[in-house]
Amino acid sequence: MQERKALHTLLAKRQEDLPPRRMKDSYLEVILPLGSQPEIREKYLNVHNSVRFGRILEDLDSLGVLICYTHTKQEAQPRSPLSIVTALVDKINLCKKIIYPDCDIKFTGNVSWVGKTSMEVKMHMLQLHDGDYSPVLDATFVMVARDPENKRPAFVNPLIPESPEEEEIFKQGEFNKTKRIDFSTASLLKMAPTAEERNIVHDIFLNTLDTRTVSFRSRVLPPNSVWMEDAKLKSLQICHPQERNIFNRIFGGFLMRKAFELGWATACSCGGSRPFIVSVDDIMFQRPVEVGSLLLLSAQVCYTEKNYIQVRVHSEVYDADTREHQTTNIFHFTFISEKEVPRVVPKTYGESMLYLDGKRHFTATVKEI
Repeated sequence: MQERKALHTLLAKRQEDLPPRRMKDSYLEVILPLGSQPEIREKYLNVHNSVRFGRILEDLDSLGVLICYTHTKQEAQPRSPLSIVTALVDKINLCKKIIYPDCDIKFTGNVSWVGKTSMEVKMHMLQLHDGDYSPVLDATFVMVARDPENKRPAFVNPLIPESPEEEEIFKQGEFNKTKRIDFSTASLLKMAPTAEERNIVHDIFLNTLDTRTVSFRSRVLPPNSVWMEDAKLKSLQICHPQERNIFNRIFGGFLMRKAFELGWATACSCGGSRPFIVSVDDIMFQRPVEVGSLLLLSAQVCYTEKNYIQVRVHSEVYDADTREHQTTNIFHFTFISEKEVPRVVPKTYGESMLYLDGKRHFTATVKEI
């Protein structure tokens, strides 16, 4: 980090001082040779003889950063003065349930939208079958550029669309940004639920009242249901130096992998059968995780519908010296189970808000897929 301080002089004072880039300038293709190099397979293999999705999340995070460094690369500079970090995972949608452990995987991606200091990256993952690559997933990440010490925002090269198709992709990036702001503004942490949502909560409350007693406190669980408080799991990670990035902070991909694996286990225990990931959305990286931190992960099934399970994972760090807890990330995962799952039922007002938030995320995901 001491060496990086000297790179401050290479930062642009204004975005206009940086040469514009095209989408093809940042385009990258990377092959993960699971088929042709069996020795790397072990790292990616799960107990169901398919690929661990948590490892794919790590690879997508690394590739997203690499694409952004490619977009901002200056030929005259041997080292980049920028610290590029993941700000959020906007969306990952899967179109295949199984990722095979013995077939090569191809990742492609490029910068699709640029602000002043942020970049949207679109990535695609394909797998080789019978000589052809077929789509597995599409991912949209948002990265931010910071100064060499990762303290303040830094300008990035503007992006110039070259065709009507690229204009459309760029407009979609702008739309995604607006949609995120709207979703955040309507958050249940800031705004009351809609009239329709209030009716949903009240109906759940009425359906769980014990008709034998005239009491608001006495609640009965409906058939084929589970109380929300009984549909959660927790875990603790000690953040060792092995998982750090070049800025001496914990690698974002590692956090995503750990959150996904806990979310998967929670969906598995709730649904009673093997769940498959359908979608990942709205992962906000609110603050970095320092090496040596105690990372507390809490996974909660917050909404279920037919075979679908919506899981929210809350990540926080605990400082043993100050005894303070600070939220670092919120993760949202949508799984599909092999059979119909029990309905999750909230008891408290706080759980009802989690239920409605999960329903919002699930509805947005289903609309897209």
